[in-house]
Amino acid sequence: MRCEKSLSLSEFLRCYNEDLPTQFPQASAPLLRQFRKDHNALFRADNAWSLDQHRKKVMDWLPAHIKTLGQ
Repeated sequence: MRCEKSLSLSEFLRCYNEDLPTQFPQASAPLLRQFRKDHNALFRADNAWSLDQHRKKVMDWLPAHIKTLGQ
């Protein structure tokens, strides 16, 4: 299942932005790296991403941080 699959940052970025509703801001690699720093406990030792575990959390986090991080 695509949602549970372990993804690299670049794969997650592509999948995240691919099906994103138009009213949501798109993610970028720098923003996702900051998200990972801010939410390190959500990541296993291999730092893999999954749509199931991270997509909703990124959607909630991104609007407040996109302006702060100058994206």
